Amino acid sequence: MKQNAPKPSAAVALALALALSFAGTGSAQAQACLDKRQIQEAVSSGQILSLDAVLAQAGVDPNAEILNVQVCDEGGALVYVIGVLSTDGQAQNLTLSAQ
Repeated sequence: MKQNAPKPSAAVALALALALSFAGTGSAQAQACLDKRQIQEAVSSGQILSLDAVLAQAGVDPNAEILNVQVCDEGGALVYVIGVLSTDGQAQNLTLSAQ
């Protein structure tokens, strides 16, 4: 008599789905990133430029919507990792020098 293998539980299926979804995420998750307080302190102390200054320097449309912001160490240099939604509806991630 042949028996069917047991079906995975919902928890196992969810864990597998989450693992697969994180496998393809951007490199920001693998980097050491600052928390909000550390970002504020770095801007205040002059260690990094403000987000507005970095966006202006990169020529990002001032009407673009900023979706998320991180400051991360990338090879010993701090960078902004910014999710941007342009006015035409195009979303993109930008990695810009914070110095």
